[in-house]
Amino acid sequence: MTGGWFDTLRQLNLAWFSLMNAEAGLDGWQLAGALFAAERVILLAPAALVVLWLSGRRGARHAAVEAALAVLCGLSISGAIGALWFHGRPFAVGIGECFLDHAPTSSFPSNHGTIMLVSALMLATSAAPLARRWGLVLLPLAVLVAWSRVFVGVHWPLDMLGAAVLALALVAVFRLHRLGAMSAVVTGWGVAAYRRLLAPLIDRGWLRP
Repeated sequence: MTGGWFDTLRQLNLAWFSLMNAEAGLDGWQLAGALFAAERVILLAPAALVVLWLSGRRGARHAAVEAALAVLCGLSISGAIGALWFHGRPFAVGIGECFLDHAPTSSFPSNHGTIMLVSALMLATSAAPLARRWGLVLLPLAVLVAWSRVFVGVHWPLDMLGAAVLALALVAVFRLHRLGAMSAVVTGWGVAAYRRLLAPLIDRGWLRP
C-alpha cells in the first residue's frame, strides 16, 4: 500500500512539473521576470521584518521576532530532512528544462518556499495590525516564488507543497503552544541590545527607540 501511494505521488509530481516547467528556448522579459521572482523576491521577507522592527511598535517588533524564530526553525527542519532523505532536483535527474544555475543539493522541502511561507503566515496571523498587513502582502509573493522556482526548473511542485505543510505546522506550533512567550523574551533582549548599540542614532532621532 505504501509503495502504491508513493508511486502515485511521484507520478503526480512529474505530471505537475511537466505542466509548470518552462519550455526550452524561454528568453527575453519572460525569462528575466521568472528569474527575478525565483531569486530576488525572497529578499522582501527579511526586508519586511526589518521594517517592522524599525517601526518602533512593540507588537510589530514582537511579530518580526516571532517570524524570524519560526523561519530559523523551518530552515533547521528543512536541513534535517534534506540530510536524512536526499531528493534530487529536476535538472540533477535529467528531467525538464533548467534556466538557473544551482548546486545539485536536496530539493525537499524548498528553503525558498519555507522562508516565504513561514514569514507570510506568521505575520498574517499576528495580533499586530501592521504585521498582518505585511503578511497579506507576502502571501501572494510566496506563491509567486514557489511557482517561479518550479517554472525555471530547480524545484518540484511537491517541494513547495512540503514547504507549505512545514510552514502551516510551524505556525500552529507557535500559536497553539504559546511560543509567543519565548518570542517576547527574545524581543526584549533584542530591544535592549538595539537601544544600546544604536543609541547615538536613536538620540539624534534617526531611528525609533
